[in-house]
Amino acid sequence: MDITFEKVGYSYSAGTPFESRALYDVNLNIPDGSYTALIGHTGSGKSTVTQHLNALLKPTEGSVLIGDRIITNKSNNKNLKDLRKKVGIVFQFPESQLFEETIAKDIAFGPMNFGVSEADAMAIVKRVLPLVGLDESFMDRSPFDLSGGQMRRVAIAGVLAMEPEVLVLDEPTAGLDPAGRREIMNMFYQLHIDKGLTIVLVTHQMNDVATYADHVVILEKGTVVRMGPPAEIFKDAAWLQQKQLGLPSALAFLDTFSQKTGIDFGNERPLRTEQLAAVLIAKINENKGSKNAAKEEGGNHVG
Repeated sequence: MDITFEKVGYSYSAGTPFESRALYDVNLNIPDGSYTALIGHTGSGKSTVTQHLNALLKPTEGSVLIGDRIITNKSNNKNLKDLRKKVGIVFQFPESQLFEETIAKDIAFGPMNFGVSEADAMAIVKRVLPLVGLDESFMDRSPFDLSGGQMRRVAIAGVLAMEPEVLVLDEPTAGLDPAGRREIMNMFYQLHIDKGLTIVLVTHQMNDVATYADHVVILEKGTVVRMGPPAEIFKDAAWLQQKQLGLPSALAFLDTFSQKTGIDFGNERPLRTEQLAAVLIAKINENKGSKNAAKEEGGNHVG
């Protein structure tokens, strides 16, 4: 399910003395089946864009096409329930939204709210628990007896229980340690691959953008300033520096290494650690080959 913004503008408290412009002339496309990263500084409009993805907010100007539904400022809220089932949002610290006495009831709440029977909802619970690395033994436990990481997985399972086509992740690893971050991000990527979920990731973590995303949208002061694949976006380090946006650690290391050693890596722009290792090994072997050739040539002259 594609999502397309066409000339979208949005103002909070529109038409009042407290009106605050958050978005203007936003044009972007999130292709079906893509893993799209939304990046930009605090206040750039990321959260406001996110809330337009399932019509939690409706544009003040322009339109948002979500699948075959066109959302404008005149769209009727009563007809948006099914749409919100198709686009699930995992907000920061989703575990703070847990409230039921058991994990099974918490996960089943969403489907039952949409009219699914209790028996069918429990079948859904059993189906989604393994997707977040938990098993049926957790069903009757209180979510509040779990670790923070496990609570977050339960909250994510509650979103997956709605069987969305698009999963929006708003800084999903906030507050987690590095190991927990990797586990959660790998879990989402596996869902993207295995279930064909369209993923929209809102993040400040450039390593996550480089590792997982295939499409990047950069927002600044409420509008889109650049879009493209990660390799294209991170090619222009000077532009990113001007915008005070970081580089993936592999690319930042290569640029620093090149400046300190004077070694020219040409157009090589590795985004991930394994790519960086391959580039460095190739350059080392190339230099060794050049040195050996120079030695052989020198020896021939002596002879």
